Amino acid sequence: MQDSPAVNSATRRDFLNQTAAIAAGMTVLGNPVPAEEEPASSKNLLPTIKLGPHAITRLIIGGNPIYGYSHFNKMLSQHQIAWHTPERVVELLQHSEKVGINTWQNSYAERTLDDLERFRAAGGKLQWLCLGKPDWDERPDRVDDAAKHKPIGIAPHGALAEKLHRQNKLTVLTDLLKRIRDQGVLVGLSAHNPVLIELAEEKGWDVDYYMCCLYYLTRPRAEYQKILGADLPLGEIYLPTDPPRMFKTIQSAKKPCLVYKVLAAGRRIGSSKEVRQCFETALSNVKPTDALIVGMYQEFNDQVSEDAAIVREICSRK
Repeated sequence: MQDSPAVNSATRRDFLNQTAAIAAGMTVLGNPVPAEEEPASSKNLLPTIKLGPHAITRLIIGGNPIYGYSHFNKMLSQHQIAWHTPERVVELLQHSEKVGINTWQNSYAERTLDDLERFRAAGGKLQWLCLGKPDWDERPDRVDDAAKHKPIGIAPHGALAEKLHRQNKLTVLTDLLKRIRDQGVLVGLSAHNPVLIELAEEKGWDVDYYMCCLYYLTRPRAEYQKILGADLPLGEIYLPTDPPRMFKTIQSAKKPCLVYKVLAAGRRIGSSKEVRQCFETALSNVKPTDALIVGMYQEFNDQVSEDAAIVREICSRK
């Protein structure tokens, strides 16, 4: 007998919630964080690094889960967007301050800018690091607009940087970096391919910090086929051999590195032990002057408090 529409709807909801929990590492249903929480005092601040004149906590909250960049599928991305109402975004950022995080990193977009200004209007003090969009080679004026919202740093998107590298259009990339410098903010360079970071170091590009993805997600299909053969897996491919390669580049870089995809976009969250081990591995393989960017999603449990506690404890031993 065919299920009724109500049964089908409930089943879809159950499946969606289960998928979200698996992908984001959430197992316990929790309530939203109260909006009236006070920012962390200097005594409660997580350990910091220097980024230009700024002190940056070694754990930075990322923006992907907030804005539906799940790196899994459209369903999960839509679920993340639906959960993150403007009010919940403000609550999330206020809670991040409460537990000792002092910096937020996300991509340039109208919704991002709206949430940023709403959070500031509510008294929020998080520093903001802006990541550009992949079309900034065609819209370099977006650098100027992003700068109006007072980020402490701006970086072109890694996918754009690597596209320009493959197309031998590095002048376009360095012109973008100069445009950022002319705005009076810190200049970042984001990359999934460690070769681009190494090139910037070799050429002495005018960059203040690097954003380093632990997985080379923008690797061309032909390169994947050389490694895995013609029959490639569907979707994004996360190779376990990628992080050691990027860690080597990070360790050699003279500039501070902000490391992302620490949990492989939710693929390495099978247990609390695995989550802790990913943080341990990352912090043990980067420089003391480096930090981690991690997306956190509060619908099912308090990832912000959990991740902050892990970073605080690991850093206390190093």
